[in-house]
Amino acid sequence: MAIIKLQTNPIDVGYYYSLLKEPKYGGIDVFVGTVREWTGAEHTDFIEYTAYEAMAVKELEKLAAPIEKRGDRVVIVHRLGKLELTDEAVFIGVASAHREAAFDGCHSIIDRLKETVPIWKKEVDGETERWGK
Repeated sequence: MAIIKLQTNPIDVGYYYSLLKEPKYGGIDVFVGTVREWTGAEHTDFIEYTAYEAMAVKELEKLAAPIEKRGDRVVIVHRLGKLELTDEAVFIGVASAHREAAFDGCHSIIDRLKETVPIWKKEVDGETERWGK
């Protein structure tokens, strides 16, 4: 079963990567999203993530299910709360027998996460706030 977590503490990338390793998997793809200072011309001092947590976990499980059904392993961890620049906001890992399936699974999850999972971010630049997904 997939490992799905929403947490306020920092994401231990090394730990979650280690959960993907197993002799049957020859390809592991990992995506780590961090808080960046600039989005185009928009400056960010920090981000606050909020979620409808019960629904977010269910939606993340739905994203992981078809990938795990084919025998792959999935780890998805998303931070909530206030994050500073360069903090890890999301970790997505897919382990598969072959690299192509791992790449495809990881790519699919991050793209669909932004579309379907009820997690929102408030980007703050001094007195200015912008809401998004």
